[in-house]
Amino acid sequence: MGNFAVGTGMFVTAGLLSSISDELKISVPAAGQLMTIFALAYAILSPVLAALTARLPRKRLLVIALTVFVAGNALTALAPTYPLVLATRIIAAAGAAMFTPTASGVATALTSPERRGRALALVMGGLSVSSALGVPLGTWLGGVAGWRATIWLVVALGVVGLAGVLAVVPQVSIAASARLRDRFAPLADRAVVAVLVTQLLMFSAGFTAYTYIGSLFDLPLPAVLWAWGLGGVVGNQLGGRLTDAYGPRRMIFLGLIASTVFLALIPVANLALPIALVWAFLWGALGWLVAPAQQYRTVAAIPDSVPIGLGLLSSFQYTGLFVAGVTGGLALQWYGRAGVVVLATGFGLAAVLFTLATYRAPAAEAIPEPESSPARRPG
Repeated sequence: MGNFAVGTGMFVTAGLLSSISDELKISVPAAGQLMTIFALAYAILSPVLAALTARLPRKRLLVIALTVFVAGNALTALAPTYPLVLATRIIAAAGAAMFTPTASGVATALTSPERRGRALALVMGGLSVSSALGVPLGTWLGGVAGWRATIWLVVALGVVGLAGVLAVVPQVSIAASARLRDRFAPLADRAVVAVLVTQLLMFSAGFTAYTYIGSLFDLPLPAVLWAWGLGGVVGNQLGGRLTDAYGPRRMIFLGLIASTVFLALIPVANLALPIALVWAFLWGALGWLVAPAQQYRTVAAIPDSVPIGLGLLSSFQYTGLFVAGVTGGLALQWYGRAGVVVLATGFGLAAVLFTLATYRAPAAEAIPEPESSPARRPG
């Protein structure tokens, strides 16, 4: 539920660019930078805030994170000017940067190794479900009542997620260093860097197209977003189970190659709504296969520093969103929709080729038990 709120707040901007640009008197690429600044702030703040909050109990940290996220979005809904809206997105990103890696770490600590892929898929499923339900609903609401109404919807979702954390999440202790230097220590390992660069390229590819999807299609946007998000829900859940069954490597290559093909097919998908709906569903389903597999791969590479590894993975993910927002906006401004499609497909090809060169087939890719001690509250 927490990631559902975070994902809706992050991704729904893509469906609101026209509404935001009209009200704030800015261009569509400038409106797209709201997602870009969120992503950049997340990428920078995630390791810093992880170090500052390392000694906090995980449940308390989840509560603080969602509180900051809710406050940031409330300020976004109230901000009267474009610079102030940009500033409030940084506050919301700080909450998200604390929440999502912590939630994944808690899920890892609470499950046995053979079920870890499914647990991570469930937690991260909040992001894919947000794209299936929250984003189309928010896009429709923005068209009817304005983009600020959609941000208030995000605030309400965040409050629901906060209530859920308070009600049902158990107390969990996870060993983590409070030194910022330790947060970047895994970057000395080539295997870890390979995982992170794959994440960056993968999200650069997908979100170059997704951020500016309203400019790529002449068809009803909420329907296309709904189909993509529904496919994401299916792919994320299947990805967790298939990762447990067949290992992450197959899922990563299947997802990367399929996503790149579907990015190249955007002009074909724009020919008719039925084609677009099938395209969007398959793109979402096959693309989201990678998310649980990448988390599984990260935990396997850094079993003794799971929170640090997942935090770095999130940072590189959102760095990819930042790259997508900036370069996609420039491509749209200079070359139109064709430039965005070519750029997104190029990022996808780079992700496939890089991963082929760096991800060797392991003899066994099991995740050892982390050093954690989950403990439920008395009663």
